[in-house]
Amino acid sequence: MKPRILVLGLGNPILTDDGVGVLVAEEVRARLPEDTGIDVLEVSVGGLTLMESMLGYERVILIDALLRKDGQSPGKVHKLTLDELETISPTQHSASPHDASLITALETGQRMGFPIPQSITIYAIEVENVMEFSEYPSPSVAAAIPRVTDAILAELSSELIA
Repeated sequence: MKPRILVLGLGNPILTDDGVGVLVAEEVRARLPEDTGIDVLEVSVGGLTLMESMLGYERVILIDALLRKDGQSPGKVHKLTLDELETISPTQHSASPHDASLITALETGQRMGFPIPQSITIYAIEVENVMEFSEYPSPSVAAAIPRVTDAILAELSSELIA
C-alpha cells in the first residue's frame, strides 16, 4: 500500500513573495498525473492548525517563504529537515507570536498520540518582499518556482511509478 503523501504550500498569495509556497503547490498539482493519490493543498496558517492539516499523512513536503535577516539571497532554495529548521529562522508560517511554532505543534501532537507524519521535508525559498500587496512574486523568487517544482516532482517520482 502506498504511503499517504501531502504536498503543502504555505503562504499568503496576495503578499508578493510570501505566496511562493502556494504558487509552487499549484504548479506541482498541475504537473502531477491524475489519480496519483498524492494530495496537494495550499494553506495560510501556522502552528497547531498547520500541524492538524498534516495529520494522517506519512510523508509531507512543505513549501514556504524564508525571510532571512542575515543577508538575503532572494530565490535561493533550502531543502531542510525539521532539525535543520530549528537552526535557522523559522519559515514565515511555521511560527507566529499568537501560536506555537511548527516544531512545538508537532511535538505536542506526537505527545497526544496524533498520527504525525514520519517524514517531513521543507523547501524554504528565500524571499525579499513579504509586506507589499501583489499576487506576483519578485523576479528572483518567481525564478525559483520551476526549480522547486521540478525538485519536488523528482522527489515524488518513485511514488508515481509504484
